[in-house]
Amino acid sequence: MRAGDTRLSIDCGGASTVAVLAWVDGRASALSFDGLPYLPSAVYVGPDGEVRTGQRAWQAAVEQPSRLIPSPRRAVDGDVTVDSNAVEGLVLAAAPLRTVVAEAERVAGGPVRDVRLVVPAGWGPRRRTWMRQAAHRAGLAQPRLVEAPVAVAEYLLTTGLQLPVGAFIVVCDVGAGAEVTVLRRGPAGFEVLSTLADPAAGGTTVDLALTAALTSGRDAPADGLGDWATAQSIRAAKETLGAHPAVTVPLAGQAPVIATNAMLVEATLPVVRRVAELVEETIAAAELSASDLAGIYCVGGSAHLPHLDTVVAERTGINPTVVPEPQLVAARGAADAGAAHAAAAVVVVEVPVPPVRRAVAIAVPGFASLALIWQVLLTAEQHNLLNVYRSVQLNWGEFTMAAVFALLACLAAGTVLGSLIAARSPTPGTRTEGGKVSIGILAAVSLGAAIAGLYAVVTSQYFGEPVGPFLKWALWPIVPIVVMAVAMAVVAARQWRAPHGGWSALLAAPTGSIVTAALGMGLIQYSLTADRWPDRLLFIDIAGRVGGLLLGVGLVMALVAPLMFRLILSAPVAVISAAIVSRQAAGILGVSYAVAVAMWWAARLWTRIIRPTPADPTTPAPAAQAGTSGGGT
Repeated sequence: MRAGDTRLSIDCGGASTVAVLAWVDGRASALSFDGLPYLPSAVYVGPDGEVRTGQRAWQAAVEQPSRLIPSPRRAVDGDVTVDSNAVEGLVLAAAPLRTVVAEAERVAGGPVRDVRLVVPAGWGPRRRTWMRQAAHRAGLAQPRLVEAPVAVAEYLLTTGLQLPVGAFIVVCDVGAGAEVTVLRRGPAGFEVLSTLADPAAGGTTVDLALTAALTSGRDAPADGLGDWATAQSIRAAKETLGAHPAVTVPLAGQAPVIATNAMLVEATLPVVRRVAELVEETIAAAELSASDLAGIYCVGGSAHLPHLDTVVAERTGINPTVVPEPQLVAARGAADAGAAHAAAAVVVVEVPVPPVRRAVAIAVPGFASLALIWQVLLTAEQHNLLNVYRSVQLNWGEFTMAAVFALLACLAAGTVLGSLIAARSPTPGTRTEGGKVSIGILAAVSLGAAIAGLYAVVTSQYFGEPVGPFLKWALWPIVPIVVMAVAMAVVAARQWRAPHGGWSALLAAPTGSIVTAALGMGLIQYSLTADRWPDRLLFIDIAGRVGGLLLGVGLVMALVAPLMFRLILSAPVAVISAAIVSRQAAGILGVSYAVAVAMWWAARLWTRIIRPTPADPTTPAPAAQAGTSGGGT
């Protein structure tokens, strides 16, 4: 069989690299390196610039451990300093790939032209481009990038998993770190709905904890030989303890020690708890519940960590399945990725029907906007003196709030708009989850600004007044909200981080604040324009003051979320807004509410995207782009 009939898939993990060579007749085998079914990802940079890989790298590190780079794939952002000399990160990342390709060509008997590289689902365009450049440096033809959880799901299908179209699964990839992904099976393949990662939730952290327990915090030997030798001993002990209650561990420069299964469990528990949290958070980010899933599947070099399945089951209610040979699953799946869907020419994108909660989040600001603009048009006071001097008195605050509510309604419908656009778009990038959310937010911003501008034009024409003041009051107050929304669109497009609870929950404005503020402004406008008959003066004044109180409360509800803070702030703000109710102050109150909504959006951008608060303050926040594929241990 010719070498050109083979496919090579490579899974570059944080600690080790695995590769699978597949033939068109269905045979597939994992490549071995120095007798191991994986190649250590570490590289050694010699004084002469020579880059060594695998066991040769570890052996060379005996004399100069400072020249060893344990995980070259993490050097995405630029050069790496080795003994005061800068080494290009691409050179380091290409070295393991070059070793794998050489072995693959030896086994296949010639060049392998069909190459697939497994990458984390959380990687954005920059890191994917960097990986392609590293492959080019290694002498590879243009590789095909396959997302690790998609490769795993494809492998599960080929091994007999019955998964209907529309079903959801979770792939929990635990290697040197952890990446958890929710997938949906579509008619033409698998779609990533959400993914979260934590580089500290994997085998590397377990190794460090086990090392600390065995060495009791003692320093490594002064000659520097202990680091790599101890790391190898600890890793071997960790794998052995999975089948034996105790094992003797040789340590460089120290007497051998006994490692027990209890010590491994103690070192593992914080990691498996963090992995279980990631599973729970990723399911929530996909706007699903555990009952919606068809299964949870654990893969990666650290998938057999003690109690991982138990802790995940406790958090989700689903017993996860550890796939056989978990370290090779992603590479095996990537070798056949897309084979089951080769005949599919069209990607079908379903447009979600929003549930009642999301429909309310869209309808409330929409109806509030229409109600306020309707009141503006019907209650504006027009003055015409001898058909020469004409003037119109408007409640500019109410006009501004109508524009703000129109934008909020459009943003709440952002995910639906994105799905509608993706369903009719020929561009593949818009069909990804990040692409749909991003294009949906941008479309919502454009639609909301267009509606605000339409309010200005229609109102100016209705009253026969210049359009300038109307555009000023309609568009300028919504500019900060537009800026925040565009920032979220950029985050979604880069697939940096999925917010807890999903994008739909993030884009939904607080309906309680909207209802309260809209009712308050409506009462203020009534008090300013109602016929002031003597017997109704008191009622009209009270209505205006109550409207000011409600508007102040709505403003506070937009600014802060905790109930206690709302109660504390509502009293002074509501009293002040009620006290200043007048025709001159109405515009100030409307703009103040627009500013409060912009601050609310800024707070959500910060707390949900830029600096999300972890569920447990003792654990780090998930980093959606720092995922490790299943090749790591």
